[in-house]
Amino acid sequence: MNLKMLFEHIRVDTPLIAMIVVVIISAVGVIYSKHLSRNEFIQLQQLEKQRDLLNEEWGRLLLEQSTWGSPSRVEQQASRRLQMIVPKADMTVVIKP
Repeated sequence: MNLKMLFEHIRVDTPLIAMIVVVIISAVGVIYSKHLSRNEFIQLQQLEKQRDLLNEEWGRLLLEQSTWGSPSRVEQQASRRLQMIVPKADMTVVIKP
């Protein structure tokens, strides 16, 4: 009789134990999911910071390019380094085909 009561007791507790195991597995899954989410968010913030720094550098490079390529600077460098001059009217020749 004692053995029968033991098996009945085990059968009653088996669903409860199964539920506890399922709840623990679910809790571990939630914790792991939250951990992955935080890591992804940290990586996203780092990439956004890098993007912002690259955008700032891009703006500086565009400004530098516009400075170095301005027509007045090109004309100044052409006259100073290459001894080029703006041709006068008597220096131009028109060739008719």
